[in-house]
Amino acid sequence: MRAFLCGLLALVLAGSAAGAVRYGVTEDAGKYARDGGAGFFSQLNDVGLTENAITIYWDPSLPGGMAEPGLLDRVLPQAQARGIRIVLAVYALKPRMFTTSPTAEAQFVDFLQRLARTYPQVTDFVVGNEPNQPRFWQPQFGTDGSDAAATGYEELLARCYDALKSVNPRIRVLGFGLSERGNDDPRAPSNASHSPLRFIRDVGAAYYASGRTRPLMDAFAYHPYPGSSADSLDKGLAWPNASIANLDRVKQAVWDAFHGTAQRTFENGLGLTITEIGWQVAASGAAYTGVENVPTTDEATQAAIYARIVQQLACDPSVADVLFLHLIDETDLSGFQSGLERADGSHRPSYDAVRAAIAATRGLCAGTPVVWRHATGVVGAAVDLSGTRRRALARRTRAAVASADEGAIALAGAVRLPASSAAVEQALLQGSVSVAETRVRAASRTAIALPPTPDAPGLYAYAVMLQAALNPQRRTTFVGRPFRVR
Repeated sequence: MRAFLCGLLALVLAGSAAGAVRYGVTEDAGKYARDGGAGFFSQLNDVGLTENAITIYWDPSLPGGMAEPGLLDRVLPQAQARGIRIVLAVYALKPRMFTTSPTAEAQFVDFLQRLARTYPQVTDFVVGNEPNQPRFWQPQFGTDGSDAAATGYEELLARCYDALKSVNPRIRVLGFGLSERGNDDPRAPSNASHSPLRFIRDVGAAYYASGRTRPLMDAFAYHPYPGSSADSLDKGLAWPNASIANLDRVKQAVWDAFHGTAQRTFENGLGLTITEIGWQVAASGAAYTGVENVPTTDEATQAAIYARIVQQLACDPSVADVLFLHLIDETDLSGFQSGLERADGSHRPSYDAVRAAIAATRGLCAGTPVVWRHATGVVGAAVDLSGTRRRALARRTRAAVASADEGAIALAGAVRLPASSAAVEQALLQGSVSVAETRVRAASRTAIALPPTPDAPGLYAYAVMLQAALNPQRRTTFVGRPFRVR
C-alpha cells in the first residue's frame, strides 16, 4: 500500500509539473541587441521568465522572404544557452499581402516551412497576428459586408499547420493571435474589424465548409488587453469582445465553432496561450520621446495587476503560456510603455512583483482551480413574462423582457398546453404558431414584442426561446403562466 501511495503521489506531482504555466515576454529587444540577446535573456532568467516570442516579418519581395535575415542565427544560441524557449510569431509585413497576389499564400507557407527546417530548435510558431484587425489583414469584409478575413485566415492556418507538421510533428502550431476587440462594422469609416468572438465563429464556419478532417492548431493564441490601462484586472469588455476578465467567452466561442470536429477545444486538450498582455504606465524622463496618447495607470497598480495575472492564470488549466508585452518600454510615448523595465533600463515595481509571484507559484495553482464547462443554453439568459399574466392580457399589454450575458435572438409566441419543452421549442422554431422575433443585446434588458393571443379556444401560455447569436443550437426557453381562451 505504501509503495502504491508513493507511486500515486509521484504521478500527481508529475501531472502538476506538466501542467505548469510558462511565463515570458513578447519582445524583440533581444533580437536586435548587439550581443545577440545575452544580456536580455539573462534578465529574463533573473525574473523567472522562460519564454520569448520574437516577431518574424515575411516580405515576398525580399530574397528568401526574410525581412531581417541573420538575426535568428545570432539570437537563438544565446537563448538556448540560458534556457529560454523561443516562440516565433510569423506574419506578413503588409496587411494585403495575402489578398493581392494569388501566389502569396503558397509563398508564405513555403517560407514558414523553410524557417522550421532551418531552425529545428524552434518548436513553437504563431501563424499570423491579429487577423481580426485591418492593421494586419485586409480586407476584413467583402464589398457586400460578408466576412473575408476569417475565411482567408482559416485557409492559411490549415496550410501552415500541415506544412509545419510535415517538418516536425512535435511543432506546436499556435493559431489566431486575436486582438481583444473589434467593431464588426464593414461600413465603419475607420478600423472596420471583427470582434474576436465573431471572428472565431467565422473561422469555424469556414472550417466546416472546407470539409477538413485535420486540426488547425495545437494552441489558441490571444491578446486579452484591457479596454483601458486605467481599468482594473476584473473589468471586462462588452460582448462580443473579451479581455482577460472574459476568457470564458473565448472558450465558449471556440467550443461553439469547433466541437465535434478534428479540432480540439479547451475541454479536450487545446491550450490557451496569452501571447500579449500589458498595462501601460505613465512614463517620463530623458529616455522617452513624444506625447502619451492613451490613458495609463501608475507603477504600483501595474505591479499588483501583473502579480495577480501570474497567480490567477496559474489556476486556469487551459492556460499554457503567459507572455507580457514588454520587458522593456518602447521609448516613443505613442507606443507601448507596459514593460517591467523603464526605457532607461531601471526596474519598475512590476519587475520584482512578477519575479516574486513566479517564484511563489512556480507556474502552479496556489488557489482555487478554474473550472469551466461549455454552456448548452444561452449564457445568463433571463426572461420576465409577468406581462403575460391574466390581468395584463385583459388590458392587452402583452409584453416580456429578456436579458442575457451574450447576444441572442428571441422567438416568442403563444403555445397550446399541455406541451413538452421539446414541443414548445419546435413550435417556435418551425413557426407552427404565430412568432415574433427580436434581437437581444448582451447585458441589456430588451422588450420582447409578443404576437396576439390565439383565437381558437383552449389553454395556452406565452413562451420565449432565446438562441445564442453565435450558435443557434444553444437555446434556453421560458414559459409563462397558463391562460385560457374561451
